[in-house]
Amino acid sequence: MIRYDVLIIGSGLAGQSAALRLADHRKVALISKRALEDSASSWAQGGIAAVLDDQDSIEAHIRDTFIAGAYLNNAQATRFVVENGRRAIEWLIEQGVPFTKDESGYHLTREGGHSARRVIHVADTTGLAVQETLTQKVRQHPNITILENHIAIDLITGKKLGLADQRCYGAYVLNHVDGEVQTFGADHTLIATGGAGKVYLYTTNPDTSTGDGIAMAWRAGCKVANMEFIQFHPTCLYHPLAKSFLISEAVRGEGGLLKLPDGTRFMPEHDERAELAPRDVVARAIDFEMKKRGLDCVFLDISHKGEAFIKTHFPNIHARCLELGIDITQAPIPVVPAAHYTCGGIVTDLKARTGIPGLYAAGEASCSGLHGANRLASNSLLECLVFSEAAVQDILSQPRLDLPDLPRWDESRVTDADEEVVIAHNWDELRRFMWDYVGIVRTTKRLLRAQHRIRLLKREIEEFYANFRVSHDLIELRNLVVTADLIVRSALKRKESRGLHFSRDYPEMLDTPRNTVLRRH
Repeated sequence: MIRYDVLIIGSGLAGQSAALRLADHRKVALISKRALEDSASSWAQGGIAAVLDDQDSIEAHIRDTFIAGAYLNNAQATRFVVENGRRAIEWLIEQGVPFTKDESGYHLTREGGHSARRVIHVADTTGLAVQETLTQKVRQHPNITILENHIAIDLITGKKLGLADQRCYGAYVLNHVDGEVQTFGADHTLIATGGAGKVYLYTTNPDTSTGDGIAMAWRAGCKVANMEFIQFHPTCLYHPLAKSFLISEAVRGEGGLLKLPDGTRFMPEHDERAELAPRDVVARAIDFEMKKRGLDCVFLDISHKGEAFIKTHFPNIHARCLELGIDITQAPIPVVPAAHYTCGGIVTDLKARTGIPGLYAAGEASCSGLHGANRLASNSLLECLVFSEAAVQDILSQPRLDLPDLPRWDESRVTDADEEVVIAHNWDELRRFMWDYVGIVRTTKRLLRAQHRIRLLKREIEEFYANFRVSHDLIELRNLVVTADLIVRSALKRKESRGLHFSRDYPEMLDTPRNTVLRRH
């Protein structure tokens, strides 16, 4: 057993900020599936929403969050995050994040669903800039052990050890460079593994977003909530050579217009807020127009703002599109919706605690109650910062533990896989039917079809897992099918349309908002 005070699984903003806050007081292990830099946080373009302007207010940010979330948001969690927003930004500034400035101070942009300019950013690569700043500090801190190219397999709990308690004592982790499974013991474990976008065929997420933390916590006995609310970002670049390239919300916030191939705008017909409507509204509108007209994509046009404006505000998007032969100063950008953000996840409280003692969750893997039925643009990085700090404060208030002996990983009854191709085929099948049956617009019939396919896949994958040595791909596939099952089960339980969950069989929204909470029997 390798012993640490705190085990952090996931190296995005929630994981790295927690590691830095803990490291002066505790011995920390930071698990990263690939390199530290390879997380969904670093892909975030738009920025971080917080009340930083005298013309803005806490109440306005809370109201905008509730409207976007279709009033399913937890009032305490929403206020907690918004009220701590300025402090979270100030901490990032202290770390050296080079937020974009203008003549009046830090430049604030406006995004869909916001009633004010409150999104602080670093041009159009905010997540990357934040991650690069924190990664440099994490790599230099002597109290943080960085374990790159490691993937957690399962949590180790008192229940798994046959003890009377339910506490989490660490995790089994695969080093997928040498194939060795290691046993990590820790007083406290923080899940910061991100979301599950890769459960869908088209996604803006990196390859690391496979629902690992959600699936591990579910297997360990945690409650999971609101998994039906998968946010489809309305504007992912549509190009055969571009993989998962997001066109930031801020493009619409700064005046970008959505158009049909003939140049006609269509958003005013769908919502009075037009291009500035929340993401679920815009994504459904695009999906409707594409299906109605048989289109492969629609177009987002910012060219009327002029070359100087575009190159100043969106240098990364401009450069990437230019590489693909699209000059966005002269022509519109072809876009399609794609799976973007998991609004549900592991149920946590205001201290980021799960239902299992010693186990915390922060960021996209959690369901803190902030997002409700749809995440407001740029609230995600804010949630990572606020709840990772809450977890740290709770961890530092706890006494040290005497850990029980944790058994080694048992590989005595498994062999090397004889047909790895089965994993690839199952992965592809899962993502395709999730896209077809559990996408932007749903029906009960489609959901039941997906559930039937998931049950068949789960049996096949579990048999494979039981008989062969674990591999990185097998672990991810096992987690993806669990996550897909949770999404479909949650969607079938919701007999209404609310936020990101739109059902043709239940098109109305019920008067009383209720969470969809799943518990293992």
